[in-house]
Amino acid sequence: MITLRQLEFALAVAKHRHFKRAAEDCNISQSALSLGIAELEKQLDTQIFERNNKQVLITPIGEDILTRAQRVFSEVNDLTTRAHSHQSPLAYPMTVGIIPTIAPYLLPKVLPALRANYPEFRMTIVEQQTERLLEQVRYGHIDTAIIALPYAVDGLHSFEFWSEDFFAVFPKDDVHAKLETINADELATANLMLLGEGHCLTDQTLSVCHFDRAQMKSSFSDASLNTLIQMALAIWERHWCQKWHWISCICRTKMPSRYHSLSKDHIVILPLSPV
Repeated sequence: MITLRQLEFALAVAKHRHFKRAAEDCNISQSALSLGIAELEKQLDTQIFERNNKQVLITPIGEDILTRAQRVFSEVNDLTTRAHSHQSPLAYPMTVGIIPTIAPYLLPKVLPALRANYPEFRMTIVEQQTERLLEQVRYGHIDTAIIALPYAVDGLHSFEFWSEDFFAVFPKDDVHAKLETINADELATANLMLLGEGHCLTDQTLSVCHFDRAQMKSSFSDASLNTLIQMALAIWERHWCQKWHWISCICRTKMPSRYHSLSKDHIVILPLSPV
């Protein structure tokens, strides 16, 4: 008889394409995982994986079986959630994924209120990049994920619960500083500080302004969000802006309070005009 545990083993191997890492993910020995996969293939009378010394391949029929197995796993998770839905709100433990460019700014606002209103609620936080989080949701390893839209979430239920404005932050002596707002054409000539490739904040900025990253004028790129913010603060506080004229784009919630205290003397914060 096929078991959910066997399906879990197969999905883990498909995810990692590696038996040892799949076994670690399932918290069992590699031999126990291999035995479970072999028993599943025997029950189905079908080979799901092709193995050699270098890689694990999924057979064509294996792809179909794994798609169905994932569907079964999702249904079981939904069944468990449904069974607990009649209890008090947030009575069931949850694992929530959140991307690094949102976590440091959203969690300090939300978690204290959550703890105050639902003291018995048990929540585990997983911080990863968007692609990794969605993969974990699909495999049932986490319950939900907080990401930045737009993003391809085919096969998953998604909804928007928060939106915020973008701002451009300039040195006060920059040619753009006298504007009340700034549009994409005006921003394209600025020397932007950008996050690394694949960071959603960078992707959103480029998307909102219809920019091509390869054509952007940038002498500071591939940074983390914290590095970008701290570099900007250091530049403006120490009056380096007159020499470098670096510019950054940032969302409202990611704007440190020190930005506002500096804005009168050293910087100008302009909202981005709708495209």
